[in-house]
Amino acid sequence: MIVGTAGHIDHGKTALVRALTGIDTDRLKEEKARGISIDLGFAYLPLADGRTLGFVDVPGHDRFIRNMVAGASGIDFALLVVAADDGIMPQTREHLAIIALLGIARGAVAISKCDLVDARRLECVAGDIRALLAGTPLVDAPILPVSSTTGAGVEALHALLAAAAAETGAAGEGGRFRLAVDRCFSLAGAGTIVTGAILSGAVAEGDRIMVSPGGLPARVRAIHAQNRPAARGVAGDRCALNLAGDGISRQAIRRGDMILDPALHAPTDRIDVRLRLLPGEVRPLAHWTPVRIHHDTAERGARIALIAESPIPPGGEGLAQIVLDAPIAAAAGDRFILRDTSGGRTMGGGVMIDLRPPARRRRAPRRLAQLRAMALDDPAASLAAQLECWPHFVDANLFFRDRALDDATQTAVLADVPHVRGGEGALFASAIWDALATSARAALADFHARQPQLLGMARTRLAGLLMPRLPLPIAQGVITALVGAGDLVAQGGSVRLPEHELGLDKADQALWDRIAPLLGGEARFRPPRAPDIAEGLGARLFEVRRVLKAMARRGELVEIAPDHFFLRGTETEMARIVRELAAGSETGEFIAAQLRDRLHNGRKVAIQILDHFDRSGLTLRRGDLRRINPPRLAAFLGD
Repeated sequence: MIVGTAGHIDHGKTALVRALTGIDTDRLKEEKARGISIDLGFAYLPLADGRTLGFVDVPGHDRFIRNMVAGASGIDFALLVVAADDGIMPQTREHLAIIALLGIARGAVAISKCDLVDARRLECVAGDIRALLAGTPLVDAPILPVSSTTGAGVEALHALLAAAAAETGAAGEGGRFRLAVDRCFSLAGAGTIVTGAILSGAVAEGDRIMVSPGGLPARVRAIHAQNRPAARGVAGDRCALNLAGDGISRQAIRRGDMILDPALHAPTDRIDVRLRLLPGEVRPLAHWTPVRIHHDTAERGARIALIAESPIPPGGEGLAQIVLDAPIAAAAGDRFILRDTSGGRTMGGGVMIDLRPPARRRRAPRRLAQLRAMALDDPAASLAAQLECWPHFVDANLFFRDRALDDATQTAVLADVPHVRGGEGALFASAIWDALATSARAALADFHARQPQLLGMARTRLAGLLMPRLPLPIAQGVITALVGAGDLVAQGGSVRLPEHELGLDKADQALWDRIAPLLGGEARFRPPRAPDIAEGLGARLFEVRRVLKAMARRGELVEIAPDHFFLRGTETEMARIVRELAAGSETGEFIAAQLRDRLHNGRKVAIQILDHFDRSGLTLRRGDLRRINPPRLAAFLGD
């Protein structure tokens, strides 16, 4: 269990951690000189049951609240420290507000320096604390008087923390790996070390990871979990990772970076959130207010673009879009803290909903409905709700990646959502999928009725006719899925209905009736070319070509050479003749002149026919000689 201290400056947080663990968390020279915590401190306490308590000691000075917020990332249990002589102070209130905004619901309050006051003062401070906790997640938190100087109450606090640790279930390894970096340093003989809390998933020695948002790849050489060497670290652990890789150094990684599964690397600088403004704010939060955003250990400048038309009042909640100065690595469901640009006060905080929001039309009713669906905590419930509203699909890759869900969790989520259909990474409700399939069939049926001589419709054109309308890549994915399911047939760049057969309109059919006799009979081995046919019939060449091409697509003609069409049956007959020529040769080989003599046509036409057979794989050429390719023979002869 990770315990995070909180409280006003000089209320004894560091001394209390030292009394519990024997470790002084003030590690900086300036901290020693000034007697206050400036940066995060860390300590560990082994328990009798084999568990280890990890302590994150945060600064209490108002100038270092940003460091306190960074330390609150990933903690399981908040230990609020209030000095008995001072009582509740400004940073006591601010730290408690931050704990509430971060959703930390487990904790205790230690009244420190209890040796300096009498029982009446202790009772008064305890009453003030209980009143302060009312309406917060720590409303029922135990309150214990302690003294780091005399040791009074330290054993009781130790026992309380040990009991809380025993009640803390293992976070498990669900989700993909994420660790929020709070320190980065170098050790002689080891190299670059990063420390932080594992927010989700697990990491093992040898794993390939990514430093985000910078996009720096690395490998995990070694792990310390809860201050002990370990082969693995899992969600809930405080870990130190020894990293190796090109470009990995103490200077390349800083607090605020995220070490994560490479599949999660997708930084964002625009996030839709549900935001709560603290009651102590003196004015509503207006549109485009400049702020500082704290997310896990990262801090960024940002602007708040309100989604609601009216400002968010003190103590109120609303939807907003955070527009960051620089990208961060985040996940949907992560919490954040909102502070003013000077760093002087905490203004509020909230929960991240959408990491890829639109920059425009943020207030459109259909977008608001989508956001409400995305804001549901349970992934299966959120997915089901999103499938029922605009834009009528969910990008599965984005949905699972932005929630940092692993493969096993993805499978479980899909199993919990009924009637999900999909294609090429997009998920649809069954009713929407059926509507898309119906609109595709209707569009193709209309096209075939109007253009019977064409094989099918261009894929991109059909994608634009699907209803409801979808982005082109998603629509094309739907068509691919329908083809894969056998609902549609793809040939070349076009798509058709399975039952469609090529036909001709009335005028083209009449022209074909005049062309067909010219290609058969005794002239079948030397049919006229398209220009000769057009001239002989007094028809326009482009119309003759259109009809010949249509009949070729229908399978009744074969274009042996440009503008030179043979009946399909003639192609089969010529294939049999080629087989006979090969069979009549001792070597199984023949030349073009032999085919010319059998077909009674010119050498040029005979060579074009053999070139066609070469391209089709029926014959194999060696110089002027050709032989049959047996594996392709049956396909030509229909045997």
